Amino acid sequence: MTSRGTKYWDSGAIPLIGPDILGDIIASLADLAIVISSTGQILSVLSNPTHRSYVDLKEWERRNVRDVLTSESIPKFERALAEYLDPDAVSRPVELNHFDHEKKWQFPINYSLNRIGPDQTILMLGRDMRPVAEMQQQLVKAQIALEKDYESQREYDTRFQVLLGHITDAVVFVSVGEGRVTELNSAAARLLGKKRDSITGSSFGQEFKGISRADLMDKLAAAAQADSTGGVEVETARTGEKLRISPTLFRAAGERMFLCRLTEVNGNAIRDDDYTRNLIALCENGSDGIVMTDSSGAITSANEAFLNLVDATDGRSLRSRQLSDFLSRGNVDQKVLMDHAARVGSMRLYTTRLIGEYGGQRPVTISATLLSNGHVPCFAFVFRDAQVSEMPATPGIPVVDEEARPLMELVGSATLKEIVSQTTDVVEKMCIETAIQLTNNNRVASADMLGLSRQSLYVKLRKYGMLAKES
Repeated sequence: MTSRGTKYWDSGAIPLIGPDILGDIIASLADLAIVISSTGQILSVLSNPTHRSYVDLKEWERRNVRDVLTSESIPKFERALAEYLDPDAVSRPVELNHFDHEKKWQFPINYSLNRIGPDQTILMLGRDMRPVAEMQQQLVKAQIALEKDYESQREYDTRFQVLLGHITDAVVFVSVGEGRVTELNSAAARLLGKKRDSITGSSFGQEFKGISRADLMDKLAAAAQADSTGGVEVETARTGEKLRISPTLFRAAGERMFLCRLTEVNGNAIRDDDYTRNLIALCENGSDGIVMTDSSGAITSANEAFLNLVDATDGRSLRSRQLSDFLSRGNVDQKVLMDHAARVGSMRLYTTRLIGEYGGQRPVTISATLLSNGHVPCFAFVFRDAQVSEMPATPGIPVVDEEARPLMELVGSATLKEIVSQTTDVVEKMCIETAIQLTNNNRVASADMLGLSRQSLYVKLRKYGMLAKES
């Protein structure tokens, strides 16, 4: 048998075409041609000379075609062969995957089965499907890459919308060429006096009085290129409020855009300097616990030091909870602190005990401050652990408190019993006066703060002549 497999064609089944010429014709028409018997025995292999990967397939001859197919292709070949041998069935092309067990490589071929002789020999004309498979893989990879790009774009869009919705600055994105608003956040919509959806896509210049779109774009461009940060002052068309526009020019996807930050001319803009940043860092990392509440006493935020004091897992678990939940006297302590801070503006060194999440208590001193910046008032509480001050003094070193000096001067002029009796009455009277002052003359709250019953408090008020004075 020759390299073209012409020995098989010497039988003269096709007398009008020479055997050598017929082999060349078949080899050029198909990428791979295999002559098999009705049982699948390979009689001859013809390969296209332009495909160098098929030059070593002559060793397939005299083998069964099933030996050079993958396991999943063998059933497909059996069905195709049965359909071809059945005179009533319609033979259809079949795609088979060849596998070389020695070289460990495989390739797909799409075969059509043709009868070529009276002895039921079959000619399998095959077309190499590797270019199609490679193109399909490229299409699949391109589709996957496209889907990843879509997912990335949706992710960035989501981050952008979340950022716009949560920043406190009022910002607007404006197209330089058209002068239209492409994006803005809710804070900017409130300053302009409209809904966010009604402003998006509209002309930025129509939101202000006495200035055209072209003039506004020119002023914004000049302000963006200037070294100063004065911005452009405008007056809103709907509310008449004076605003300052601080523009930043940038380019995105070949289009120039303005990032405009809106601030009230007469308002207090949010400071962004070293003092503010250091103050925020102090609140977050300071050793004293700091808690912010609304006017009702519900916790809105707390720093890490307060979480350590109450053994809380994170700040989210404390939000919307009442501050009184963590104070030993509950609403009494909270009302005293908030009422005094609301009247005076602040309260210093209020002593009580702090209750943790698991029931543990520790003494603390609390400072309360009323914060009001023109919006809804809120309260700030600073908690300092008082256990440090309760540490015992070093033995052998006397500690003399300035407040204790008058008591020490009584030694020698009166007996110990008389000194203790006098000082007890003075301290008791001072504690009652302080409790009544802190609770704004609330007898029930004062008794609860002092750990007395209401009747015992009235007895002591009569004893020190404070009942008629308070009434």
